[in-house]
Amino acid sequence: MNKTFVPMIAVALVLILLVVGYGTMTVRVPTGYTAIVTTFGRVEDYTLEAGFHFKSPFQNVVLMDNRIQKVSFTTQAFSSDIQQVDIVGSINFSIDKQTAMRLYSGIGVNYFENLLHPRLLEKVKSVISAYTAEELIGKRDMLSSTIVDRLRDEMLVHGITIESVNLEDIDFTNAFTDAIEAKQVATQRALQAKVEQEQKTMEAQAAAERQKIDAEAAAEVARIQAEAAQYAGEREAEMNRKLAESLTDPLVRYYLVQKWDGAMPRFMTSGSDSLILDITGALAGDGE
Repeated sequence: MNKTFVPMIAVALVLILLVVGYGTMTVRVPTGYTAIVTTFGRVEDYTLEAGFHFKSPFQNVVLMDNRIQKVSFTTQAFSSDIQQVDIVGSINFSIDKQTAMRLYSGIGVNYFENLLHPRLLEKVKSVISAYTAEELIGKRDMLSSTIVDRLRDEMLVHGITIESVNLEDIDFTNAFTDAIEAKQVATQRALQAKVEQEQKTMEAQAAAERQKIDAEAAAEVARIQAEAAQYAGEREAEMNRKLAESLTDPLVRYYLVQKWDGAMPRFMTSGSDSLILDITGALAGDGE
């Protein structure tokens, strides 16, 4: 064997050992993660933050995601009036860096499946069961907030922070949905009928008010006209009275003379006013 070949083999073995040792003695923790260190399966009482670290070849590292995680879920629940409710939602949560080691020691890496998910479904069903199916309609935000309030404190004990719970869809059976739609249609029709009736009532009241106003106006006009006629009659009577008082016999004769056309009257009455005489013939005979 070539004497120079042996040192080359030795160098290669050393390099291999260095590479293997480097891989088993170093670890890179990504940003947003905490590294749990175990030695022969025993969890150490410290964690590794994001960055590059050295460790013993006998140690293993488990990464715990500290970023906000979103997981979707589906479940079925029953309302207080025993209506089946199909729910589609999602939960946003994060793992506390300071307690990640305790969470791993007690639950493991499957903390969502083994801890959070069962508690989440339990709280969802509990909240849903407090309302009738009809009350649940349109209350997704309120229901979500209630679920978060009931779940948050319990999960904080394990180092899990609940950011939010979103009930993205609340669905009911076809029979219940049809019943709700029928009720809404009936309500809309009743409301429309009420509005139409109120409109007719308002129109009738407006017409009656107009008739009342017209009648009052007509009565007022009639009163004014009657007062005007009464005033005119009183004025005319007063004028006639004053005229009668001013007519004396000489004045009457004066007016008669002024209006006489020179022709003699054809008829005259006797003093008793019971005999009417035609005097035109007598006057003509005298002329002859």
